Amino acid sequence: MGILIGTSIIFVWFIHLFIILMYVNLNNNYFLTALHILIQAYLYTGLFITAHDAMHGTVSKNKMINNLIGKTASFLFAGLSYNILLKNHKLHHKYPGKEQDPDFYVKSPNFFIWWFMFIKRYATIVQIVIMAIAFNILKLWFNELQIWIFWVLPAVLGTLQLFYFGTYKPHKYPHLKEMEPHNARTLNKNHIWAMVSCYFFGYHHEHHSFPYIPWWKLYLTKKS
Repeated sequence: MGILIGTSIIFVWFIHLFIILMYVNLNNNYFLTALHILIQAYLYTGLFITAHDAMHGTVSKNKMINNLIGKTASFLFAGLSYNILLKNHKLHHKYPGKEQDPDFYVKSPNFFIWWFMFIKRYATIVQIVIMAIAFNILKLWFNELQIWIFWVLPAVLGTLQLFYFGTYKPHKYPHLKEMEPHNARTLNKNHIWAMVSCYFFGYHHEHHSFPYIPWWKLYLTKKS
């Protein structure tokens, strides 16, 4: 099931991106354009969630297939290195919400400062080169404005969605007693909102308690 869900997200992301780059006219319908941007941003988030599940070995029991899907999803998201993500994510689970946590910023609780440092920590020269090459390759077939609107912008929005629901909101100060031992909050809304907001990733205390549970089963661990 994990393979089917992971590959489906990758496939739908690719098909929807191709359609909006090729066929959507930015001047015809602003509402439709905005809708496509939000859908693509949500699919970008799904790419990262798929890579994240692969880091926990929950996409496939076959390690080679699991890592292949994880590497593919993280690469398509923004040329990210799966190995770097995996190394840092292990530290995040070992030291959640502490100074040793690479996803936590102890110096400032400000959302934008923390987000900037989060992006800076994961950005590499290789990644920037990969994205620059990909951008110029896309320009051979598609309009440059379409690329900015439908390829670049949704990736940025997906990053904001992931950061807010998966890092900032769950782990920000103050760290209360009910957040122990993971320094992680959980989303109080219903399952529909949890899915729409970030693929149940808002159930973050549950994720840290049961890291071997894939995202699409995480709602089953929610007690209230």
